[in-house]
Amino acid sequence: MRSRHIESVLVVSMVAVFAGCGPVEEPLEEPPGEAATAEQELGSQNGLSFNGLSFNGLSANGLSFNGLSFNGLSASGLSSAPFASWFQSNPALADMVMRYLVRCAVPAGQVRGYTNPRTGVSYLWAGLLGLAPDWAQGQLPTTAEQQVVSACLAAHTTNTGVQMAISVLGVNGRGQAIPYGSWELSTYSEEEACFFGNLFTGEGLFVASDQGLLRGSQSSPRGCALSPGPLQRVEDNCPPIIPLGSCDAYCTAGLLSPFHTRCTRNGVHYRPITTRLRSRDVFRCGDGVCQYTESCGLGVGYRDCLLDCGLCLGRDR
Repeated sequence: MRSRHIESVLVVSMVAVFAGCGPVEEPLEEPPGEAATAEQELGSQNGLSFNGLSFNGLSANGLSFNGLSFNGLSASGLSSAPFASWFQSNPALADMVMRYLVRCAVPAGQVRGYTNPRTGVSYLWAGLLGLAPDWAQGQLPTTAEQQVVSACLAAHTTNTGVQMAISVLGVNGRGQAIPYGSWELSTYSEEEACFFGNLFTGEGLFVASDQGLLRGSQSSPRGCALSPGPLQRVEDNCPPIIPLGSCDAYCTAGLLSPFHTRCTRNGVHYRPITTRLRSRDVFRCGDGVCQYTESCGLGVGYRDCLLDCGLCLGRDR
């Protein structure tokens, strides 16, 4: 628990580390890696050109931004003294956070990098979704960019350490939709959740379920999003993400759109991210298999799944 707290404190401080504006770095080759290779293969094999397909894996404890004041996600910002100080305090954690931050904010084909002067180790982070085009070009992030990047980071979190492919849908800071196609919608057929909030301003970060009447009966290795709300145990939450009920209670969708275009909480309107999963990555109470995300009990929810896990009979649930 203490290590998680330390991670939270470190990652929160990153919003204050960028100072000044500057030109965008020239695109570099994407660094090799298992997740990056998988994304490339997934996109090329199915002609998606990266679209909204991504991989989760950001630690939930890497989401608390501590008064971030980004002045440009550019070369000058990444070479500033405040950024260096933040990065060097915990290079492994900082590397993870930047990987997902750049993936969310910067367009595909662009890379941001940093060389640690203490160790000489260089890091490269590949853009993918391009949700903050102005910020990526060295400008201050707009409110819409702050919101959608915050939602994107939350959408990539896991509290189980399991990495899996997800479909990320929504619009960027300029209102342009993340490209998607019929193959993506049919392959990632399971509606999962909506994420919204603003980590930059401290307004909080929220997740609600997109499961409709099935909410509470389904679960997944992602842990943080499929069935949030009162059916979820406290230890399953992913602070600082606050679980709510149904997306329908907070969000609206555009005409014939497979994603939510606006979510509202406490009178504040947010630009959200909507996620979808493959059917094989969703566990259902009643499918005859007691998955590790399910528990015994007397009900049909994943936390008291009689059909799959039987009666508890004195066992820990």
